[in-house]
Amino acid sequence: MKPKTVIKSEYIAPCGMNCALCMARLIREKNQCPGCRGDDIDKPKYCVRCVIVNCDHFKETKNKYCSSKCTKFPCTRLRNLDKRYRTKYHMSMLENLKNIEDYGIRAFIRWEKERWTCTECGGTICVHRGICSSCGKNLNEELPARN
Repeated sequence: MKPKTVIKSEYIAPCGMNCALCMARLIREKNQCPGCRGDDIDKPKYCVRCVIVNCDHFKETKNKYCSSKCTKFPCTRLRNLDKRYRTKYHMSMLENLKNIEDYGIRAFIRWEKERWTCTECGGTICVHRGICSSCGKNLNEELPARN
């Protein structure tokens, strides 16, 4: 039986990061990170102190994600994070957030499942390593760009 890529809305961080693809969640056997929206117990310290997750905008509004509704969007931290992820990991937080805002979280999750599911075994591709967490296949060159 093929492993299944599981992506839930609670795995999508306020910055647009899909925590289901993070190596701290996928690859760790002990102290698996619960994602940005989970409890702080097993999160890396830099995630607990994240400026975006702890932004006053989320405390003052009912928004779950960074969006054009925020007067600081995109803030410096988000722009820098987006640049690093586009350069190193072929993933854009700003593109993710635009898709969430334009099409909704369900459509975004559907696209993420298509993009980050291993064609070989159906496992989840780690965004940081480009390797399937189930079969170990290196998929860096095969990752399709999302339209």
